[in-house]
Amino acid sequence: MLTDTKLRGLKPRATPYRIADTNGLCIEVRPTGAKVWRYRYRHDGKPSMITIAEYPIVSLAEARAERDRLRALVKGGANPTQVARTERAAKQEQAATTFAVVAAELLAKRAKEGLSPGSVKRERRMVEKDLAAIGGLPVAEVSVPTLLAALRKIERRGAVETAHRARALAGLVFRYAIATGRADRNPANDLVGALTQPQTRHFASLTEPTKVGELLRALHCYRGSPVMTGALRLAPLVFVRPGELRRARWADIDLDAAEWRFAVSKTGTPHLVPLATQAIAILRDLQPLTGRGEYVFPSVRGPRRPMSENTVNVALRSLGFDGDTMTGHGFRAMARTILDEVLGFRPDYIEHQLAHAVRDPLGRAYNRTVHLAERRKMMQVWADYLDSLHMAADKDAAVG
Repeated sequence: MLTDTKLRGLKPRATPYRIADTNGLCIEVRPTGAKVWRYRYRHDGKPSMITIAEYPIVSLAEARAERDRLRALVKGGANPTQVARTERAAKQEQAATTFAVVAAELLAKRAKEGLSPGSVKRERRMVEKDLAAIGGLPVAEVSVPTLLAALRKIERRGAVETAHRARALAGLVFRYAIATGRADRNPANDLVGALTQPQTRHFASLTEPTKVGELLRALHCYRGSPVMTGALRLAPLVFVRPGELRRARWADIDLDAAEWRFAVSKTGTPHLVPLATQAIAILRDLQPLTGRGEYVFPSVRGPRRPMSENTVNVALRSLGFDGDTMTGHGFRAMARTILDEVLGFRPDYIEHQLAHAVRDPLGRAYNRTVHLAERRKMMQVWADYLDSLHMAADKDAAVG
């Protein structure tokens, strides 16, 4: 019978050797010095042996307890080696179907289908950080209370909107798991209404025509770099998202066709911006300066990256427009309000041009070319109207 003193005193030899304990348990000493617990048994009349674990990671007492468990399996007619293989396979399958693994697979799929790199990065970070509590669980075993607990943790740090986005992303993962046969239900669906509702926060914007004229006058008086000046003057004419403006690429712009085609940063779907003559003039002025590079508005740190995401807002601050008055994103609200309430364009034309999800009566998303003729007209009317506001502001300033 083995003791801890005997076990510690066993020395390696040129070939492996075994020292028996009791009831089939033995220790195998290998030339490397490793000491491994093994259990010898007979199944269906044939001798066999199974490895338990290494000593001293598993103590003598623990090895004897495991031997007794294996003996019970043999007495019950089972083969411990086969049982171990089955358990190992189950663990491997479980590891391959955790929430994190399925989420990574889905994100890779979404990236191939056109989801922007920035969105992929944000969603991956959400899985790794915000949903880390369920990441290691088998996706089919994530319960409603478990998911809610993970989302409540996000809420407690004050990130209510992030909690809602995390629930939506988790829902996509569960739907994908169901479609691929790795889950039977979507617990995220049962949490609709369970989270704290975020307070609606609108981006600061100017929508009163006189104030818009004053803003345009200030933009045209800006004395920064030609690239920054061009960005400020183009922003109200195209009213795209700030990230789309700063990442504008020359390869996506056809000045002869008066079109800018790109993938929407939020969804990765194609979008088309008809360019008014005023927008084309700004871009033609910029082309000799940045046209040899990839980006229309390159960073001051080098032409291989776009300008900083805060550049437009910093310029607006330097002109006296604080964050509660106007932001780079505010040009979109400005266009939406005035095109509808002042110029009288159809809301669906405006929503299409804002690259919002607009669907037909059957629920299908319209493509980027729908109402294109009307949108071309709208964009030119919009640019001409901005010119009129700018001219009126100049006249008022001269009189004053």
